[in-house]
Amino acid sequence: MTRVLDRPVRVHVPATSANLGPGFDALGLALDLGDDVVVTPGGRGLRIEVAGEGANDVPRDATHLVARVLLETLRRLGVDRPPGLHLACTNRIPHARGLGSSAAAIVAGLLAGRGLVADGAARLSDDDVLDIATGIEGHPDNVAACLLGGLTIAWDDSGRTGVVRLDPVPGLAAVAFVPPGGVSTEAVRRLLPSHVPHADAARSAGRAALLVLALTSRPDLLLAGTDDRLHQHYRAPAMPASAELVTRLRAAGVAAVISGAGPTVLALVPEEHGPRVSALAAAGFDVLRLAPSRGGARVA
Repeated sequence: MTRVLDRPVRVHVPATSANLGPGFDALGLALDLGDDVVVTPGGRGLRIEVAGEGANDVPRDATHLVARVLLETLRRLGVDRPPGLHLACTNRIPHARGLGSSAAAIVAGLLAGRGLVADGAARLSDDDVLDIATGIEGHPDNVAACLLGGLTIAWDDSGRTGVVRLDPVPGLAAVAFVPPGGVSTEAVRRLLPSHVPHADAARSAGRAALLVLALTSRPDLLLAGTDDRLHQHYRAPAMPASAELVTRLRAAGVAAVISGAGPTVLALVPEEHGPRVSALAAAGFDVLRLAPSRGGARVA
């Protein structure tokens, strides 16, 4: 019989940036900004508290993304009638800005649900969590980086998600320029063409390979490695201010990309250049001076 443990589960999940230019739907980078979720069994029904990002917007019922994934995970583990649950979310990752907020919520719900069940870790491995999270999110780049931390390369392997985790080169900074409004990932995906020119695909494949080297040992190659012709210019009409900022930063020699589906702009630079690059922000953008996070999701 499945036993739900009578103690809180605390989960920390990092923000992530996907694609990083040419690594479309494959590369992900964990960042040292994150959300915290505490799930406490007891009482009756589902009670949700939210502080921080999205506190005035997200639902407070079972449609809340963390709660929905949590309840689905409990059902997967045989808990058809879960006890009363109190869910407290402290959100720091901006919503709908391309910094992996939905991936973080999905991973948090999965790990919290697994952590509430006595033998949850034995019945739901990290590989299973990655597969399920990928199925919910629709692509593995953000969820892989959120779960494992560091730099991840993820791919579909005959219906399962393959992933390799690498350590980012020390001394790398990630400066995020966050605009006031968000975009829908689904909406900007619809802007992508079904076919791209062969020359663009070949160039992006080479730059994606170069980017892995740049992020792990050769930061002097970041500007060349982040050059993309697969997706960013097709999405530019949905985020013209972000696209203009990327163009301006790259013209100044800064390895800047659209983070995930956008509209946040991410600049990857040596940490000593962080203050100078931060000063290049366009009007209306908030600046977050971050660093890659070697740690992924944590459960206590």
